[in-house]
Amino acid sequence: MSTATKRIEGAAEELQGKVKKGFGRLTGDDEMEAEGQAEESFGRGKQEAAKAIERAKGRGEQIMGGLKKHLGRSIGDHRTSAEGRAQELKGRAREKLNK
Repeated sequence: MSTATKRIEGAAEELQGKVKKGFGRLTGDDEMEAEGQAEESFGRGKQEAAKAIERAKGRGEQIMGGLKKHLGRSIGDHRTSAEGRAQELKGRAREKLNK
């Protein structure tokens, strides 16, 4: 299952929990309100876990890109250096998108 799918599932669970919590609060059903709160928190946690995975992937891309960039520079290969820089920037973008 992709991290995008996990984020969507988490958002759906969070929304479902908010609705359930609100309905429980509205009807005075403490148990339903507590279940809704738990579902909401679980959904938020699922989203955060997916974002953490993406941040880690982004960090890995940055590191590998930096290595490739420096390798290219050290051997005088401008193409390899440019590819490494692009990979490094892609990793930074991935990390920022998942903060």
